[in-house]
Amino acid sequence: MWYVIEGYDGPDVLARRKAARAEHLARLVALRDEGRLLLAGPCPAIDAEDPGPAGFQGSVVIAQFASLEDARAWADADSYCAAGVYQRVDVRPFCKVLP
Repeated sequence: MWYVIEGYDGPDVLARRKAARAEHLARLVALRDEGRLLLAGPCPAIDAEDPGPAGFQGSVVIAQFASLEDARAWADADSYCAAGVYQRVDVRPFCKVLP
């Protein structure tokens, strides 16, 4: 099943986000290479693709996992969690309809 994982950045975490980004992306690439990633990306804090020092509000990942527990475990193991970038992570089932 698909699951949506939404991580919400804490305040003033842009430097921590940048430091943990390579490991974060490597995990997403692994999901992609396994054919389990629908989409992933950050949510800018301002209305711009490159928010500069304004940073990001969080990130969204939609990927396939065997269960909700597996999706939560994957999300909890993310480098952004370990680095203290995310102040909260929500994981819930997702039903892809379009496209």
